[in-house]
Amino acid sequence: MRSLIAIVLLTAALVAQAEDLDTRVERLAQELRCVVCQSQSVAESSAPLAVDMKRQLREGLAAGRSEVELREELVQRYGEQVLYRPALHAGTAPLWFGPLALLAIGAGVYLRQGRRREEPR
Repeated sequence: MRSLIAIVLLTAALVAQAEDLDTRVERLAQELRCVVCQSQSVAESSAPLAVDMKRQLREGLAAGRSEVELREELVQRYGEQVLYRPALHAGTAPLWFGPLALLAIGAGVYLRQGRRREEPR
């Protein structure tokens, strides 16, 4: 009877650990961009490279490596474009501020065109 209880408890612990690992892999895969698809996260993509990246994440986390270590390894291998939220530094400033700058330029052109129409000729 004790053996059966021990087996049940061990099985429950293993299932809980596997679910935790799945959750961690999924969360980390959502933060990474598929370098083949570009428009999908690694979690969403079915490209062979994305499947391989998910496998690497699972193996790394199962081996006790941290999410930070795995993320840094993928950045070294594929560059910062693999991150959906790259760190802010001189190389990634255009990614962070480019859309805002384009919006400001567009607003400036729009306002300038509006003033030209209002001026009498």
